[in-house]
Amino acid sequence: MTDLKDIIKQDNVAVVTGGASGIGLAAARRFAEAGMFVTIADRNADQLAEARIELEVIAGEANVMAVETDVAHRHELEALERAVQQRFARVHVLMNNAGIQPDTSIFSAEANWDHILAVNLMGVIHGTQVFGPNMLAHGEPGLIINTGSKQGITTPPGNPAYNVSKSGVKVFTEALQHELRNTEGAKLSAHLLIPGFVYTALTKGDRTEKPDAAWTPAQTVDFMLESLARGDFYILCPDNDVPRKLDENRMAWAIGDIIENRPPLSRWHKDYAEAFRTFLEDR
Repeated sequence: MTDLKDIIKQDNVAVVTGGASGIGLAAARRFAEAGMFVTIADRNADQLAEARIELEVIAGEANVMAVETDVAHRHELEALERAVQQRFARVHVLMNNAGIQPDTSIFSAEANWDHILAVNLMGVIHGTQVFGPNMLAHGEPGLIINTGSKQGITTPPGNPAYNVSKSGVKVFTEALQHELRNTEGAKLSAHLLIPGFVYTALTKGDRTEKPDAAWTPAQTVDFMLESLARGDFYILCPDNDVPRKLDENRMAWAIGDIIENRPPLSRWHKDYAEAFRTFLEDR
């Protein structure tokens, strides 16, 4: 296992999509504080400009680049990769973090489904495909971190397009890590970030203050870095309301729907409510 200190270090290069706010910006701050050259990409030009200034205070103007990018479009990711190669020559950390979460239903307009899948799933796939080959080719240790979701594992009712997109990120990242570990000479590894309840623009809704249950983006990134230092693939984050054990039990129940031949999403099925409560109590 490669030591994280050989990757997140002075003069190495990090690229973060969705890097103008939330978890992405918190990660970019940590990378800048470690002395890395940092590129943030986001489609919100105003937030991107503010984030760039903030990072320049930490790392210096010459060490930060901000590129307006919509990850829903592969050609924009290709342009981003060319810009990074021209400015910094190589990439050691790629964090495919950009995501959206508008409400959907099964019968929502096709355009809504297409947009969510294009950003949340294809943005991760294309980001990896665009940056990955050169990250392998330069031969230095590196990381690809893909931001998933617990909703991509337990798939709760509501917003099925988001759940499908994040389920896809999980499956893709698992396959990516399998391929990387079986690539001779590869010093590149993949990791799946699975945040808990984090207070960001994506999750805050009408709230103006962080709920007590939520973690901050900085807490999430600190936990991510601790997990990466251990070599964890699944970076399953708790929060102030849900401990890891509860997450594990919810996930175990979800896979149990298949093993026990229960109805899908039985955790939310009225006929299985008591069985689910008993399951949690027994564990």
